[in-house]
Amino acid sequence: MAHEGKRIRAAREGIDALKLYSIDEAIKLVKEKASAKFDETVEISMNLGVDPRHADQMVRGVCNLPNGSGRTVRVAVFARGAKADEAREAGADIVGAEDLLEIVQGGKIEFDRCIATPDLMPLVGRLGKVLGPRGLMPNPKVGTVTMDVKGAVAGAKGGSVEFRVEKAGIVHAGIGKVSFDADKLVENIKAFADAVSKAKPAGAKGQYVQRVAVTSSMGPGVKVEPATVLPA
Repeated sequence: MAHEGKRIRAAREGIDALKLYSIDEAIKLVKEKASAKFDETVEISMNLGVDPRHADQMVRGVCNLPNGSGRTVRVAVFARGAKADEAREAGADIVGAEDLLEIVQGGKIEFDRCIATPDLMPLVGRLGKVLGPRGLMPNPKVGTVTMDVKGAVAGAKGGSVEFRVEKAGIVHAGIGKVSFDADKLVENIKAFADAVSKAKPAGAKGQYVQRVAVTSSMGPGVKVEPATVLPA
C-alpha cells in the first residue's frame, strides 16, 4: 500500500468515509480541508447508471454556472469575415480559419475551448485526431458549433463547463474555487447536477445518479447524499 503522508491523514480527519453528507455539510468540509497554497478548484464527480459504450447511453452537455467557474478560459474560434470580427469583439483569444488550422496542426494548442461556425466544420474536421482526444472538438450538442459566436464566447468566458461521461460512467467537472462563498459553490453544484439530470439518455435504465462526491484539487473526497443536489 502506498505511504499516506501526514497532510493527507490530517485532511481526512473528521470526515466519515461511509457517511453521505448533505451538500451544505460537504462543501463546508471541502473548504475547511483545503490547505494548498493556491486557490484550489472545487470539483464534483457523479457516478451514473449508464454504459457509454452504447450510443443511446451517452451523456454529454454544457452547464452555465450561475457564479462562474473562477477559471481563466482561453477560447479559440474558427470563423471568417463578420463572424470572426464578432468573435474578437466578444473576447476570443485566437480567431482564424486556415491559418488557425496550421497552428493547431503544428502542435500549438494554447486554448481551453474551441468554437466553430458551421461552414468551417469541414475544415475543423481535419483536426479531429488532434482536438478529439483533448476534448476540444467543436460539437453542436454543447453549443460550440454555432452561428451565435458572440454568445458561445461569452458563455465560455463567463463560466460554462462542458461535461461528458467517461468509460466508467463518471461525469466530473470543476465548479468553482475554494475562495468562493459556500452558498455560491452549492448553487453552482446544483446547477451542474440539474444539467446532468436533464441530459439523461433514453437508454439509461434503473437509478440514473448513483453516487456523488465533492473535493478540492488537493483535498480529500466527501461523499454527498444525491437527493441534496438533484432537482426535486
